[in-house]
This record gives sequence, structure tokens and C-alpha cells, in this order.
Amino acid sequence: MAMTAEAAYWFLPAVIPFSIYVAWRDLSTMKIPNKANMILLGIYAVFGLFAFPFDLYLWQWLHIPIVFAVGLLLWMGRLMGAGDVKFLVAASPFFVVTSWDDGYFLIVLYTSSLLAGVIVFYSFKFLPVLHAPVSGWQSLREGRRFPKGPMLAVILLAYLILAAVYG
Repeated sequence: MAMTAEAAYWFLPAVIPFSIYVAWRDLSTMKIPNKANMILLGIYAVFGLFAFPFDLYLWQWLHIPIVFAVGLLLWMGRLMGAGDVKFLVAASPFFVVTSWDDGYFLIVLYTSSLLAGVIVFYSFKFLPVLHAPVSGWQSLREGRRFPKGPMLAVILLAYLILAAVYG
């Protein structure tokens, strides 16, 4: 993991409440607002100047067009919703990838988060004792659609927390 603990400490206070909001909003309405993604980009724009050396800060902005291109293909293939793609684009500058190992780590983090998210989501959807408190959520009434926003928020948080702990 290439991100330093100091950089993660800069981002965490702003990203934690934001990630909770995105997860809740996607579960309850199946939408991630554009304003939320702009706020996440703003968090990086402001705190990134303090967290990273200036050259790395600028380099991280190049993640945006790459993630957008890949996300657009996923959206066109109906593998991911547009809100999820926009969230990935907004979160992409936070992930420092300097080697294949970092990329592999992110794939493992995504896969494990998605697997855990599927198990938890469908437990809430099909177990009456869990379903009752959140029965008004739109995501539980959608047929085959699955909200990926909570898992993407968990990935961002987990990455920053792991960077803060293991730097």
C-alpha cells in the first residue's frame, strides 16, 4: 500500500461521515446524488494538497479519466449503475497505486467487500427479523438490482483505515 498513514489521517475525518451518507442514501433510495460525488472530489481537492506531495497530488487526478473510461464500459454492460460509476470516479484520486501489488490489493478489497455486502444485503432482504426495521428502503424492493454504493464506500473507508494503521 503506497499511501502513507499521515495522508490517510488527513482524509479520514472528512471521508467517514461522507461514506456513511453515501451507503445510507444508496440503500434507501438506490441513488447516489451528484452533489455527494462533487463533495468527495472537493474533499480530495482540499485535503489532498496537504496529504500528498504536490507531484503525487497532481498525478492522482489522472485516475479520474481512466476510471471513468472503465466505469463507462461497466455501465454500458449493465454491470454497474451510473451513480456507482460516478462515485468510483470521485473516489479514484484517493487510491495510490504504484505497483501491481497495490492493484492486486484493491481487487481483493473490492471482491471481499462485494461478497460481504451481498451476504449482508440479502440477509436484510430475506430474513424478516432484519427486514422489518428497514422495510421502507427502495433497495429491498428492487428486483434484481443490487446497490453497490455501500460496498464502494466500505472499500474507500477500509483502504484509508488500513493505510492509517499500516501506512
